[in-house]
Amino acid sequence: MKLSEIAKIFNGKIEGDGDVEISGVKGVEDCEEGDITYIASSKYAEFAKKSKASAIILKEKIEGLDKPQLIVENPQFVFAKLLELFYVKPHPFEGISQLASISESAKLGRNVTIYPFVWIDENVIIGENTVIYPFTFIGKDTLIGSDCVIYSNVTIREKVKIGSRVVIHSGSVIGSDGFGYIFHEGKHHKIPQVGGVIIEDDVEIGACVTIDRATTGNTVIGQGTKIDNLVQIAHNVKIGKNCIVVAQVGIAGSSKIGDGCILAGQVGISDHVEIESGTIITAQAGVMPGKVQKGVFSGSPIMPHREWLKANAIFQKLPELYKKIKELEEKIKQLEQH
Repeated sequence: MKLSEIAKIFNGKIEGDGDVEISGVKGVEDCEEGDITYIASSKYAEFAKKSKASAIILKEKIEGLDKPQLIVENPQFVFAKLLELFYVKPHPFEGISQLASISESAKLGRNVTIYPFVWIDENVIIGENTVIYPFTFIGKDTLIGSDCVIYSNVTIREKVKIGSRVVIHSGSVIGSDGFGYIFHEGKHHKIPQVGGVIIEDDVEIGACVTIDRATTGNTVIGQGTKIDNLVQIAHNVKIGKNCIVVAQVGIAGSSKIGDGCILAGQVGISDHVEIESGTIITAQAGVMPGKVQKGVFSGSPIMPHREWLKANAIFQKLPELYKKIKELEEKIKQLEQH
């Protein structure tokens, strides 16, 4: 594909030879001749000049760069779309395997692909063009939309509702029982978990994620939200639209996360927390019960990120401060003796 053809797709401007042939897409340090790459800003110009790439995607032209440049508004977005264009192949229609177990009451849309050893229970509805890979279980009365991809070894329990264009990676469990018990007469008694889970359109769920069904009502994952691997989402949690939830986050029951929030790696959120839209919680932070207003927060328990940076700087000096205090105490002791 010529660079000029790529420019036309993304409404970009070319500086240099638009006829250069592009055969691959790689990171700036991994490129070979024929590849296109990107740099986020002109401050990385030296990387661009040293790269073997045949063309560079940029936001602003770099003077003195002896390679064709594709100028676009968002270089990283164009790079991601080119990776998709060059390497990501659509899941082909493979039909329905005779080795799958499908209830007679299940309803499958056009061009649904079901691989061997899939179990589809009673009254399941699956939309058109959805692909379900081997060893997946889909429980009774579950609804799955169109153009979804469900990879191997996924478990989707009963009465789960999944929108369209949802991707669920291997090993995830959707609709497992919420963790609810009452202590009575010396024993833990289980609270029946009779609610459901709703996964809205365009959600992507990573590998080995667990999303618990609600006690009553529904656990909800909002449209466009992306969930990384190894995340635990408890019963009756509500996550808004277009959130990012990074690996090893744990969200306890009945918490509410607004739209566009970012929860970085290993964030822990207690039960009955409410986080306003647009909030960022940084890695390994701990959120206690209550309402969190929009902002950037760090630490455990959380505090505004700027305050946490100051507190952390003081914390690192504590051994030195402790040593000085001991020295002062010794001097005071000597003065008192005199």
